[in-house]
Amino acid sequence: MQVVTHKTGWLEVICGPMFSGKSEELIKRIRRAQIAKRRSQIFKHGIDARYDATDIVSHSQQSMPGTAVARAKDILELVDDRTELVAIDEGQFFGDGIVEVANRLANQGKRVIVAGLDLDYRGRSFGPMPALLCSAEYVTKQLAICMTCGDPANFTQRLTGSTDQIVVGAAETYEARCRRHFEPPAEEEEPAGASAGTGS
Repeated sequence: MQVVTHKTGWLEVICGPMFSGKSEELIKRIRRAQIAKRRSQIFKHGIDARYDATDIVSHSQQSMPGTAVARAKDILELVDDRTELVAIDEGQFFGDGIVEVANRLANQGKRVIVAGLDLDYRGRSFGPMPALLCSAEYVTKQLAICMTCGDPANFTQRLTGSTDQIVVGAAETYEARCRRHFEPPAEEEEPAGASAGTGS
């Protein structure tokens, strides 16, 4: 990755399926910044309390202390003017407001790193992640290992019957799958007269 030494801010996005090491990569970058004595603040969405209510924790149990927030705009209110690195985990859980927040912080000269799932359990784009990818100067696409065949996995297979887009879980709820073994749920028929989108 190119090293920028002047006071230009930028946005980095780490994306991929579950179990691909996104949080580990985020933690690695934070630790390197801290070794370089960069002031850092770490955030995650409060909905993700699988391993800890506030800390960022990877599936391999690496962790860093952070702050849990409910809305993207809470991050703006909590970031100190002196902060040089803003790290945000589970970016897919935030609404579209995270895109404006990340860009505003980058425009203030801060390095912003967002990690999150780019595809949901149906294999469709997840929340604000596509817009973040378009805005980012640097994008890292992580791959997992398919639990069926061992090939590189780009998809997250849900193992339960829930049809909600957001279901927080770990190995008991999800598996990483390759393109060949990913089985998206059957398309639900849209009721007659229903609109194509909600606009939300």
